[in-house]
Amino acid sequence: MTVAPPDSLIAKLVPGSYFHDAWAMPAGDASLSALGQFLKAARHTPRWVSACMALRNGVVSLFGLKNLGSLDDLSGDKAETRYRPGDRVGIFTLFENTPGEVLLGDRDKHLDVTLSVHLAPEPTSGTPLVTLTTVVRVHNLLGRAYMLPVAPMHRLIAPTVLRAVARGPAMAP
Repeated sequence: MTVAPPDSLIAKLVPGSYFHDAWAMPAGDASLSALGQFLKAARHTPRWVSACMALRNGVVSLFGLKNLGSLDDLSGDKAETRYRPGDRVGIFTLFENTPGEVLLGDRDKHLDVTLSVHLAPEPTSGTPLVTLTTVVRVHNLLGRAYMLPVAPMHRLIAPTVLRAVARGPAMAP
C-alpha cells in the first residue's frame, strides 16, 4: 500500500475521509492514458472478484441498496476517447478525465466513493507508475455498516485488479 500522489486530483479528498487507500503498480503499457489503464484492469477482472460483486449485489438488495453490476461490465469495445464525464464505466460514473488521471465513482445517500487512477513517471526510475486511490465518505450509519465488510475486501480486490496494468500490451482477455 502507498499514499495518494500529492499532485493528484484525489489527494484533496483524502483529509477527513472515512476510508482511503492507495496502491501502485508499474504500467505494462505506457501508451495508455489513465482511463486506458483503468479499462485494461477492468476488462481483466478476475472471476473471483466478479463473484464477490455478485454476492455484494445480492446482499445489498435486501437492504434497498443499488445493484452496481460487475467491474467488467463495460460498454463493449468503446474507445477510451469516447467516454465523457457522466458516462458509466463499469460500476462507476466518470467524474473527470485527463491523460494523467481519471476520477470515477459512485454517490448515494449512504456514502460517496471516489476512485482515482493516476499515471505518472516513478521519481527515481522514470518508469510509468499507475496509482489506484480510493476515497470513501460516509453519510450515515448504513454507510458505516456497509463499510465494515467492504473495507477489508477492498484491500484484497484493489491490488488484485490493479495487477492487470503491469502486464504488457499484448495481454489476452
